[in-house]
Amino acid sequence: MRKLVYFIAATLDGFIAGPDGSDPTGPGGFWSPSEDYIRHLVEEYPETLPGPARTALGVTAEGTCFDTVVEGRNSYAVGLAAGVTDAYPHLRHLVFSRTLTESTDPRVELVADDPVSKIRELKRADGKDIWLVGGGELAGALYGEIDRVIVKLSPLTIGSGIPLFGRTAIFAPNAWELVDHTILKGGAAFLTYDRGPGIA
Repeated sequence: MRKLVYFIAATLDGFIAGPDGSDPTGPGGFWSPSEDYIRHLVEEYPETLPGPARTALGVTAEGTCFDTVVEGRNSYAVGLAAGVTDAYPHLRHLVFSRTLTESTDPRVELVADDPVSKIRELKRADGKDIWLVGGGELAGALYGEIDRVIVKLSPLTIGSGIPLFGRTAIFAPNAWELVDHTILKGGAAFLTYDRGPGIA
């Protein structure tokens, strides 16, 4: 069965974005990824690079991890604000929203249904794993469905912002097993955890 993988950049203090939810690496953002960070993405996770970045870097590799990306409305809005209607045209792209009524791009699928039910349906289908790109609120809603977390840990703190699982996630302690890690010279770390048992 396919896995739902939360592949997400986070600060040392556990935030995926600043308080306003804007792109941390975009114009006016608080983090500029190092060259070795970008190189690692190109080599190991090329499908997670947005279409414009793939074009700029000359990346054509299909990738081996994901063929589907899911995100929430707020995360999708970051791309829209930059004039990008489909940041991942090389993947099946689903946006969960109860307020958007019409997709701005024919390749982007809007899903107003319960995200848990939809993710379970996607998991049963054939294909590569499903990438949960964000944001925190959707990750919180799908907390019990996430099979793997890959944290791209950036070597900085910001003090406050949007937490890894949003501001409304339920309290449900769970153990995670570290199954892989890569530490880059620029200070970032890629940490891969698989879901372990819940903690009573």
